[in-house]
Amino acid sequence: MLSRLMSGSIRSLDRECNCTVRLLDDSEYTCTIQRDAKGQYLFDLICHHLNLLEKDYFGIRYVDPDKQRHWLEFTKSIAKQMKSQPPFTMCLRVKFYPPDPAALKEEITRYLVFLQIKRDLYHGRLLCKTSDAALLAAYILQAEIGDYDPGKHPEGYSSKFQFFPKHSERLERRIAEIHKTELIGQSPETSELNFLQKAQMLETYGVDPHPCKDVSGNPAFLAFTPFGFTVLQGNRRIHFLKWDEVTKLKFEAKTFHIYANQKEDKKIILTYFAPTPEACKHLWKCGVENQAFYKLEKSSQVRTVSSSNLFFKGSRFRYSGRVAKEVMEQSAKIKRDPPEIHRAGLVPSRSCPSITHGPRLTSVPRTRRRAVHISIMEGLESLRDSAHSTPVRSVSHGDSFMPRSRGQMVDGSEAGTSAIISDEAYSPSDSVLPTPVAEHGMEMAVARHLNGAPRSIEEEKELEAGTAPERQAAEFGPGRKALRMGKGQSSPPSDVEELNKFILSVLRLFLVTIGLLFVLLLLLIILTESDLEIAFLRDIRKTPEFQQFHFEYFCPLRRWFACKLRWMGGLLISN
Repeated sequence: MLSRLMSGSIRSLDRECNCTVRLLDDSEYTCTIQRDAKGQYLFDLICHHLNLLEKDYFGIRYVDPDKQRHWLEFTKSIAKQMKSQPPFTMCLRVKFYPPDPAALKEEITRYLVFLQIKRDLYHGRLLCKTSDAALLAAYILQAEIGDYDPGKHPEGYSSKFQFFPKHSERLERRIAEIHKTELIGQSPETSELNFLQKAQMLETYGVDPHPCKDVSGNPAFLAFTPFGFTVLQGNRRIHFLKWDEVTKLKFEAKTFHIYANQKEDKKIILTYFAPTPEACKHLWKCGVENQAFYKLEKSSQVRTVSSSNLFFKGSRFRYSGRVAKEVMEQSAKIKRDPPEIHRAGLVPSRSCPSITHGPRLTSVPRTRRRAVHISIMEGLESLRDSAHSTPVRSVSHGDSFMPRSRGQMVDGSEAGTSAIISDEAYSPSDSVLPTPVAEHGMEMAVARHLNGAPRSIEEEKELEAGTAPERQAAEFGPGRKALRMGKGQSSPPSDVEELNKFILSVLRLFLVTIGLLFVLLLLLIILTESDLEIAFLRDIRKTPEFQQFHFEYFCPLRRWFACKLRWMGGLLISN
């Protein structure tokens, strides 16, 4: 009896596993789930723990053993998705940024979005001018410590907190000046709302960058925002396509294509190359989900999409969940007392304040920068492997709040100062701090703007067929030649490889067609020549169409074949 109880308890333990989810305030939520539990079950547990109703904007992110990030799919088993042994470690993050954060119904939702955008600012994904950076940091300071108090806040108090990857003393003084003079009397709720409204107007609001390379091998960052698809390269945003303009997203191996129709029926195709096939598939799935969430009117319009590779090859994926318009309509129906949000304390945190789990935590103190951000000198290696974050730098000296380029700074006026994509030596990964996963990758060169204009569909076809015009080769120059020769491990596939893929696809189609014809022939023989008394066969034989086909076409064709076979047999015998 005892042995049965022990064996039963062991089997019960084998069917259970522990999950740790790191929340936006860096606190942890730990639970025990069944091994066959789906992602929706865990997500509902977390939302109940946070007292969160507007939960469609959020998702759970995890890192697989190959250091590739993924969003947990709520319709599938957690254990099968993780590809690793428990205990599982994941992170709660904003998956779909609200187009208008001020329109969110509940303060708890705005607060969680505030924590996410504050994290984006700290890790360098939210790019802005120095004047905007000072105002955003002052809002954070006001929300966390309240009004300026000379007795509590000595000279240089703003320098104890790190709001950005790096910033200058001049910016720190400007942050303190705004906090002292312009934000007096603002409550934490008001400061957070002002912060969200200011961040929402920035060009990189909601950007979750995926590192790629263009057709010339130059680094680029692709991202999906509430307003459309964007490409960041060099020192600016080089492409922006509204969701209404994007018609199709597809990928094959490491190659990612974006099809779009712009004004005056101008059709364009953008092509980029991800570091790995897994990263490319993750990029494609993110694009499919964002397009469905922001573009569609109803979730009933969601369709299963294919990666659209040639002839029966590719992945299929379907977004599961409500779309943005439905979420807003559902939020308007919420009627309850606002849940309590604790905002107190000045205990230093790694990057984010605390929510209902003890004292509120502040931004990273300078004294902990080196200890906290261990991989701060690993550059874009983490960014590339994680396919998540965007490094930044500033082109101003006095007003700079972004990291300096390996000991050098470029002077410039504040009016012209803007944060840009760069190869700076720090790791702005969203979960470097909260996720205990070491990430490594390759070294990135300084981004160059060689993929400026999108190609038309005709040019794309010429490029795939290996007959691109000579002017394209001249435009891309030596870099294009090196690309065609296949130099470098991460170079895009050559024209020969593309031709081989096309031939294999055609051969695959031919074999499938032959197989289908063979199956149809077998079925025809069974119908006409066999005496099988199966219900559906008998019904088919009795139809007038089949009888007409049998007597007018099949029987003459059979007699013709028999005659030819006898004639050939006679020739063989006579010879």
